[in-house]
Amino acid sequence: MQMPSSLNQRQALLVLNGLPHVGPIMLRHLMDAFGGDAVAVLAGKHAKLLGVKGVGPKAADALVHWADRFDLAKEVANMRQTGTRFFIQEDDKFPELLRETYDPPIGLYWQGEYIVDRPCVAIVGTRRSTLYGRSVTKRFSSELARLGFCIVSGMASGTDTAAHEGALEAGGKTVAVFGCGLDTIYPPENKDLYENIVAHGAVASEFPFGRRADRQTFPMRNRVVAGMCQGVIVVESAVSGGSMITARFAGEQGRTLMAVPGRIDQASSGGCHQLIRDGAIMVTSVDDILEELRYKRMEFPAQEPELDLEAAESTPPSLSGIEQAVMDYFVGGEIASPDALAERLTRPIAEISGVLMGLELKRLIVKRADGRFEAR
Repeated sequence: MQMPSSLNQRQALLVLNGLPHVGPIMLRHLMDAFGGDAVAVLAGKHAKLLGVKGVGPKAADALVHWADRFDLAKEVANMRQTGTRFFIQEDDKFPELLRETYDPPIGLYWQGEYIVDRPCVAIVGTRRSTLYGRSVTKRFSSELARLGFCIVSGMASGTDTAAHEGALEAGGKTVAVFGCGLDTIYPPENKDLYENIVAHGAVASEFPFGRRADRQTFPMRNRVVAGMCQGVIVVESAVSGGSMITARFAGEQGRTLMAVPGRIDQASSGGCHQLIRDGAIMVTSVDDILEELRYKRMEFPAQEPELDLEAAESTPPSLSGIEQAVMDYFVGGEIASPDALAERLTRPIAEISGVLMGLELKRLIVKRADGRFEAR
């Protein structure tokens, strides 16, 4: 068993960060009670620990018997094997804005050579993003990254994934904050994205190796996402979505909260519309975002106009009469099933299915997971 006296401050903080029943606010009270000395916290007597605000019997027992609850040698070995660093609040590499929040993590596990060196903007939203939401997210993240911002998100499916991809495709910087240990890629299908982010940006977590994602870790992750950034943009979210938690943290931390409006008949727009109604800034362009964050476009490197890229594309494919009729239905962001289209256009379902397949091949529409279609 390793004795507290043999630990240095960074190692002791690593232990405190990984102990069960000890949360960020409790750690702040413990550090205050022991003069900011993490080694002294681990050497504290059971009775004194119980006298600290918020510390109950389970937490005190975990602190007294810390060596039985947290394998420090194994944690350090995992960090070395994966090239992971542990930044504490006193480090220059710890995100400055996050350090200034009410309850910052006492440390961050960090993979990737990138260290935050520019203004950060968070882009978050639902995992069940629509094509519209993913398109807006990628456009915003790509342009903001080209303009010199670091894009921060949570690497979840849907909106978060699009935010990271947009920044990487623009050759910019992005940081993914995990709601679990860095040895767990969540969701698993984002393994390639994770590797790309580590290579060109960074991934971060306050959770030790082996910690799985749960209902407690995701809100903790969301407070870190908001805390690192000057502003938080919610692209799509249900009223009860996790992004609303991030939005709440943004408000509590004094960050600029922005939301993108959506269709009034889609649940994924309900959260954004509620945020706007409650005082969040409605944004429909990157210029809106720059205005709210008080940056001028001229302060950043110039961006290639999107119109030049569009002009370089091939001429849109010609459409038959029925194909044009189907495409006209999707104007305005409509989403429809083959049955609904067949009924609306009074055509056989077999004919409509064939038309939809042809439009998919022409890359004019996309099939959603629920079997319905929407325009690209």
